[in-house]
Amino acid sequence: MAKPLTKTQLVTALADEMGTDKKSASAALDAIVAVITREVSGGGAVTLPGVGKIYCRERPERMVRNPATGEQIHKEADKVVKMTIAKALKDSVNG
Repeated sequence: MAKPLTKTQLVTALADEMGTDKKSASAALDAIVAVITREVSGGGAVTLPGVGKIYCRERPERMVRNPATGEQIHKEADKVVKMTIAKALKDSVNG
């Protein structure tokens, strides 16, 4: 498995793809991350065409097991960020 791109590598690739400088590409990436964070933390969802949908899902209260001791403990309701991958991306990876 290949190593994931670092932010610097992603900014460089984005700048090359956009035909612009790294400063503009970094600002664009930061703006996209800010919008996604704001929308998802507010309970909304963001769809990135060709990539997938990022959303927040609420999990109910439940009993969980401590793997070290085997003890059952009560866990409060919480939220978790999920992502559904777009069919186009799945097909490009598998095709």
